[in-house]
Amino acid sequence: MKGYVLDYINENEFKKLERALKKYNMLAFKKLNFEYYPALRSGEFVGELISTNKKDNTAKYELKLPSDKMFAQVHGEVKLYYTVYLNEGTIMLDTITPTEILLEGHMSELATYKGIMISKANASKDKFKIDLLNMLQEK
Repeated sequence: MKGYVLDYINENEFKKLERALKKYNMLAFKKLNFEYYPALRSGEFVGELISTNKKDNTAKYELKLPSDKMFAQVHGEVKLYYTVYLNEGTIMLDTITPTEILLEGHMSELATYKGIMISKANASKDKFKIDLLNMLQEK
């Protein structure tokens, strides 16, 4: 097998998400670049199969990246979405979620509250979630 080529649906947007991931979640960034991308290039499709399209011979995958438990509870799991085009030997990297907080972190420096980054647009909501989760963990 010759291997697969990684491509982007929207390269500019995806690179912004990658840079923000590198800045705010180095573990996920390292796993992505040094374990998951080489595995994808070699034809090992990691993650959970979401859907297949037999007509186009494609498969969509969702890969959960490692992240802090508290971050995942406040902002959501960090996930990579990609589509495999089996006929062409191409993997299209779609997006990394949670996109809102990562794009906001790319545009400007995010503040932290009790060790978790918070959105400038939803600072009070994020602080409330963090306080609530901390209260629930104490019991």
